[in-house]
Amino acid sequence: MTASKPNVIILLTDDQGYGDLGCHGNPILKTPHLDKLHSESVRFTDFHAAPLCTPTRGQLMTGCDALHNGAFGTVSGREMIFPDVPTMAEMFAKSGYRTGLFGKWHLGETAPSRPTDRGFEESVYHLGGAVGVISDYWNNDYFDDYYVHNDTVEQFPGYCQDVWFREGISWMKQCHKQNEPFFLYLASNGDHIPLFVPEQYREPYLHLGVAIASFYGMIANFDENLGLLEEELKAMGLRENTIVIFMSDNGGTIAVNYFNAGMRGKKATLYEGGHRVPCFVRWPAGSLLGPRDINQNTQVQDILPTLMDLCSMSVPETGIDGASLSEVLTVDGAVLEDRMLVVQSSNIRVEMGEPGESPLEWDSTVMWGSLRLVF
Repeated sequence: MTASKPNVIILLTDDQGYGDLGCHGNPILKTPHLDKLHSESVRFTDFHAAPLCTPTRGQLMTGCDALHNGAFGTVSGREMIFPDVPTMAEMFAKSGYRTGLFGKWHLGETAPSRPTDRGFEESVYHLGGAVGVISDYWNNDYFDDYYVHNDTVEQFPGYCQDVWFREGISWMKQCHKQNEPFFLYLASNGDHIPLFVPEQYREPYLHLGVAIASFYGMIANFDENLGLLEEELKAMGLRENTIVIFMSDNGGTIAVNYFNAGMRGKKATLYEGGHRVPCFVRWPAGSLLGPRDINQNTQVQDILPTLMDLCSMSVPETGIDGASLSEVLTVDGAVLEDRMLVVQSSNIRVEMGEPGESPLEWDSTVMWGSLRLVF
């Protein structure tokens, strides 16, 4: 453990499946900076999110199961965390950290559920579940759009993912200048539809069709921005004492029929391809084990208690459903206690437009070791 508090950066992509990475065997997609992060990290290879975006984000922010924290769906009031459930940002802020969100929130658009209500002192984000949806600013199209900056709508020049990284890096520099530790939550709207991306990122993949080319182009843009973030961390001397976590919010979408890492299912399904996602953890100056794969059942709500341990912060006595992964990250051969994990959020059929109530009993996946009980 280092003497000073480590900075924390969580990088979350949208709809990027386990197979949408070069380091996971994709035969054509080029992700050099993500591949490098993979090579430097402890990788959880059996890591699970929810099959939909909001439940994953709520579980990440609270360490609680989706049906426990209130954010178990994506629309119609199902997307807000209960006010009495503390968030990761609130916990970091109480522990002396600066807190910033850049990108996609999708956990409520009005008080008391805005990022500024839930612990983020600085935020730049689009409204709704995707840029261009009804609740977002009219006519946003990923370029020179209007986003919410600390509860005020402002226009930001540039492509959306470039904006998130540019504003996040700028805020990170401010924190460093003031010698204050920071928690940066950079949650991109890429690679969610609509599939808008500058042509130069799409062009290498056009032989796969415009949809996959655009989807892969958004990933390539994110990857390029990750390289810029890494350069800034090095320039400020922050790389060694910064915990970087990369993950996605659910299984793949557009390109699953091209490559899905051998898995069945995609986003909004309860099969493996719907919720198994990448998870890389890097902290060069910390006590983490060297780069390696850890093939133990883990889940997105484990991230909060893990960070509480790694950053020597107090964990709430009640309300946390996840388990800290700090021991398996730092002790060679450590094994998590035997446990069953459940993937359950809103009724998947309702989310996809079919009639019914949400959630439904048994509309879930239970995971125990290599076993899966679906529906």
